[in-house]
Amino acid sequence: MRPFLIAGNWKMHMNAAETRAYFETFKGLVSAAPNGVSMLLCPTFTSLTAAAEASAAITGMHIGAQNLHFEDKGAFTGEITAEMIKETGADHVIIGHSERRQYYNETDETVNKKTQKALSAGLTPVVCVGEFLEERKKGIHFEVVKKQMVAGYEGISAGDAKKTVLAYEPVWAIGTGETASPEQAQEMHAFIRAEFTALYGADVAAKIPLLYGGSMNAANADELLSQEDVDGGLIGGASLKPDSFQQIVGFAGEIFAKNG
Repeated sequence: MRPFLIAGNWKMHMNAAETRAYFETFKGLVSAAPNGVSMLLCPTFTSLTAAAEASAAITGMHIGAQNLHFEDKGAFTGEITAEMIKETGADHVIIGHSERRQYYNETDETVNKKTQKALSAGLTPVVCVGEFLEERKKGIHFEVVKKQMVAGYEGISAGDAKKTVLAYEPVWAIGTGETASPEQAQEMHAFIRAEFTALYGADVAAKIPLLYGGSMNAANADELLSQEDVDGGLIGGASLKPDSFQQIVGFAGEIFAKNG
C-alpha cells in the first residue's frame, strides 16, 4: 500500500501569531505522524517561517507554499521565488490550484513552468488538476483532466515525475459543501493513474501520490481514504482546525495499519 499524504491548504487565513498558536495546539494532539502517513500544511507566505519553526518538533510534518513564480528574480510585483520559499524552511509548493486558475489566470503552460522550477529547486510540487461543474455535466471531465495532466507534465522526466504529488480537485466540490462520492473520487483517481502509466509506465505511476482535493473533512475522510487510488487529501477548511486535521491524519494511520 502506498503511504498517505494528508495536506492542508490554509488559503488566505491565519497570520504568523495564529500559525504559531495552531502548532502549539497541534503538538498536543500529534507529536509524530502515524506509520505510513506524512503531513503537509501550506500557510500564507508571511506565515511560512513561523510554521516551519513551530512545526519543527513534529515528526513527519512538512510545510509548503501555495504558489511560486517560474523565474528566479525580476520585475514581478507580488510574486515569490522557489529559493525564497526554501529560505523559510518550506519544502513543498502547491501549483495550479483551481483558485489560481480561476482568479489569477493560471494556465497549463504556467503550471508546467512552475512545476519544472520547483523540481529544479528541490521543492516537491503538489500539482492540481480538476474540472468545473459544467464540464462534468457535459461528460468531458476525463478529457479536461487529461489535458491538464499532459500539458502540466510536458518535458518532465520519469525520474522527476516520481518527485511530484498530484491533487485532483473537482472544482464543483470546493467550498460548496458538495463532495464527490468515494466512487467518483476513485473513478477519477484510477483514470489519472492510468494516464500516468501511459506517460511514464506502471512503476512510476504507482509511486506518484494522488490526493483528493474536494472538501475532504473528518466526516467523509475515512471513506475517501479507503479508496484504492486515493493516497491522501488536499484539505481546505478542515485543516484550519487542529482537531479536525488530526482526525483525518488519524484515519489515514488506521487505514494504513490495517492494509499496509
